[in-house]
Amino acid sequence: MSAGNTLAATATRPTAAVQDFTGDLHRLTREVTAWLAGNWLQAAIALAIGALIVLVLLGLRSLGARLCRGQDGTVQWRTIVGRAIARTRMWFMVALAARLVEGGANTPAGITSVITAAFTIAAALQAALWAREIILGFVEHRAAGDLQKGAIGSAIGIIRLLVTFALFAIAAVLILDNLGVNVTGLIAGLGIGGIAIGLAAQGIFADLFAALAIIFDKPFRRGDAVGWDSTSGSVERIGLKSTRIRSITGEQIIVSNKNLLDKELRNLARLDRRRMTLSIGVIYQTPLDRCRAIPDMLRAAVESVDKCVVVRTGMTGFGASSLDYELQFDVRSEVYDIVYAARHLVCMAILDTFAAEGIEFAYPTQVNFTGGPDGKAIF
Repeated sequence: MSAGNTLAATATRPTAAVQDFTGDLHRLTREVTAWLAGNWLQAAIALAIGALIVLVLLGLRSLGARLCRGQDGTVQWRTIVGRAIARTRMWFMVALAARLVEGGANTPAGITSVITAAFTIAAALQAALWAREIILGFVEHRAAGDLQKGAIGSAIGIIRLLVTFALFAIAAVLILDNLGVNVTGLIAGLGIGGIAIGLAAQGIFADLFAALAIIFDKPFRRGDAVGWDSTSGSVERIGLKSTRIRSITGEQIIVSNKNLLDKELRNLARLDRRRMTLSIGVIYQTPLDRCRAIPDMLRAAVESVDKCVVVRTGMTGFGASSLDYELQFDVRSEVYDIVYAARHLVCMAILDTFAAEGIEFAYPTQVNFTGGPDGKAIF
């Protein structure tokens, strides 16, 4: 075949395709015209029933919109369901109504195939919309108040994008498969592309999934006092990749979400009490009866302060220059300022008690004893 003939054949292919499509459209038009001429009554009844179905579905959508109202700002399950129903599209209602009534209207094969294809596309896209609203609503429900003031809002935007892409990709594959298209190559391509993206951005995805773990498991919230590794402070912001902690010494510490959850984390904001331990040393010259009474004195000092409960107290050993006692007590509060003030009051009560009883606190000293001719110490 010459080059001129090849170009001519190539030029005629689009024209043949257009002619085939035009011919199919003419045949479908003739079928519709013939069907309407012989079954106009069934067509009218089917149209009326279809319109009634659409009206019912519109009423259900309005009901779903009303379920979303009147909430106190939190995302409850009725809000999630209502929001999903409210996202029902008109094209899906029309396609569903047509699919339900076409069997009773004796529609020709051409019209039936068109209705089936339209319903398949509309149902897949509508199911993706419903699934997206339910998944995102569930995420917001689990996040509760953490979505406020940008605490985890940056992560929600990425989650919305990923969920939308995944659901509509699945819907597109299902549509093509139901329309007779071979989707094996497409699925393989999507799988390979997903693996490549996952490997390239595995660090970002690890922190993103750690942020999701924070949303669902709620080990801490913004404003909680936490202890992590050698750091203690309050959580200022939970972001997409990192969490910012304001340490008790004033600096801001930025920790990746994955690293934060990989180590032991202490949430100090969810305590119903805080335990305090005081080590007390008195001089060796303290009379024996006073030594025996010191635990009771310490107990009375703790009980004189509000919110304080003694855990245990007693003598723990003999120091280099002191008789050592230990006092453990709980302060029934999770607010550290209250705990700090209570510990101060307990210390002051101990000072007052020891001063009244003439008991002296020990401090590092060295005493020299002089021995007499008989070997006994001379004071």
